[in-house]
Amino acid sequence: MIFYNATTKQGVCQEIDRLCDTDDTSYPRLDKTSRVNNSLEELAGDIINEDGTWQYDDTNYTDHPRGKGTLVEGQEDYSFTSEYLQIEAVEVLNTNTQYIRLLPLDHRELGNLSPQEYFGVDSSGNPVKSMPEYFDIQGDTIRLYPAPAAANVTLANGLRVWFKRTAKLFTAVSTTAADSTEPGLPSTHHILLAYMAALPYCAIYKKDRVGFLMKKIIDMKETLLEHFAHREKSKSFRIKTKKINFR
Repeated sequence: MIFYNATTKQGVCQEIDRLCDTDDTSYPRLDKTSRVNNSLEELAGDIINEDGTWQYDDTNYTDHPRGKGTLVEGQEDYSFTSEYLQIEAVEVLNTNTQYIRLLPLDHRELGNLSPQEYFGVDSSGNPVKSMPEYFDIQGDTIRLYPAPAAANVTLANGLRVWFKRTAKLFTAVSTTAADSTEPGLPSTHHILLAYMAALPYCAIYKKDRVGFLMKKIIDMKETLLEHFAHREKSKSFRIKTKKINFR
């Protein structure tokens, strides 16, 4: 289901209008877009908490959920943007142009020592430089231990981060121009966005429809999350040989 098509009426926005008995005047397109985007982000957050080893990423993205950054010799801290909902893995490029995956740091493993005490500082009080082995995430900052050294790492694009990100949102416009973009969800659940965007409007103007919409939303959310939780069946169900004892 595409986002907006006033000709065929087969868009998410047109389904919202049918559910609410509205049009682009009584329920402006900007308002519909805002509520659909809010619903997309809500669903993305729910899916990320439920997906299995085959992980969710909005199908409208044209790149992979990985980002690269430049390393700075002796620098421990590197910031990332808030669109990354979860950091999955952190890697550093060594001098042989091979990305090496770092281990997440649990401060409890350091005993009563701070990271600076554990990994050491030089005579000037700066972090000891070497090949990073561990990473720690604090807010929107990734901290590498030990700090990278140019003798051990490739600085240019030397940091690679694997992440989970929020959904790719629809562009808000006030016109009635067609938008053939489809939501980055299974097509069986595109209509869920229409139900979710219709609910706030009906809660004010069509209260008799709230119960129906809430039931549809709950039921469809359940099947959507079940889909993402179990979609790696080809990995889960493998034939294994069984040892037979002969006596």
